[in-house]
Amino acid sequence: MRKPVIGITMGDAAGIGPEITAKALNYKNIYDVCNPFVLGDLRVMKDIINICNLKLNLNKVNDLKDCKFEFKTIDVLDFNDVNPSSFKFGEVNPICGKAAVNYTIEAGKMALENKIQAMVSAPLHKGAMRAAGYHYEGQTQILGELTKSTDYGMILIFENLKILMYSTHMSLRNACDKVTYDGVLKKIILANEGLKFFNKEDQVIAVAALNPHAGEADLFGNEEIDYIIPAINKAKEMGINVVGPIPGDTVFVRAKNGEFDLVIAMYHDQANIIMKILGFGEVVTLLAGIPIIRTSTGHGTAFDIAGKNVADEKNLYKAIELAAQLGLKKINN
Repeated sequence: MRKPVIGITMGDAAGIGPEITAKALNYKNIYDVCNPFVLGDLRVMKDIINICNLKLNLNKVNDLKDCKFEFKTIDVLDFNDVNPSSFKFGEVNPICGKAAVNYTIEAGKMALENKIQAMVSAPLHKGAMRAAGYHYEGQTQILGELTKSTDYGMILIFENLKILMYSTHMSLRNACDKVTYDGVLKKIILANEGLKFFNKEDQVIAVAALNPHAGEADLFGNEEIDYIIPAINKAKEMGINVVGPIPGDTVFVRAKNGEFDLVIAMYHDQANIIMKILGFGEVVTLLAGIPIIRTSTGHGTAFDIAGKNVADEKNLYKAIELAAQLGLKKINN
């Protein structure tokens, strides 16, 4: 069986990215389902393997044809751009920020050129990235720009529960003001595109209500009547299988029980509260709306524990697993 090739970006060297990358690639079953390699700095990976006392070898490669794809040997596409003596774990450093952005861009290019079937991102640090002169909100925007995509977003995934956030990092007041007919319709279309990754028939999208009791016929807010319901009706006319608005206190339970394949949450915490209660440390993100497969962790660089051999690799492991599943589907389609 042909296995998908998965490029894993090391992330910010001063964070837990290198550690969780090495630990995740210390599982044989990862190599059973894909051919993984790391985009990063060989010296950083070597140091973290020593810190974590892992019995792993490193294979420096300049091209994918040099990869061994063998368990217990991590293939590293070495950019040689982060000298371990130039940074400290847990501290913002523009050298690390610049390198992390570069790994993301290069992996994205490889995916666009179909050299790899999917990419997986270890976390970068927004402060370090901005210290290096970049003004992206995060890796999502880097890849959106690289792929020339105009409408994209993150799907949060835990087991059978999938959530797409309507809005992300903004005040609750601004999140409420952001709800419009056009915005909701675009998110429904994006959710429908994102579900195509999973090749399942008759997938159902649920739109969460913004207000308690879905506004209770305008008693608790007018956004449902003025914007959300008209957008849902238009999406139905377009042939999209979508329902709602469904009150936020029940929609996620119904989705977890299998009634819906994806929920559009109307703001950041509406999505993340349920995800972190159910699957803290295991939530994977999938970028929808771009022409490549990209998964990532649901957490950040965790500077407070970086370099201490205490970071849990489970989240990155799950991200690699999902990338492998989707990458295999890409090969077989």
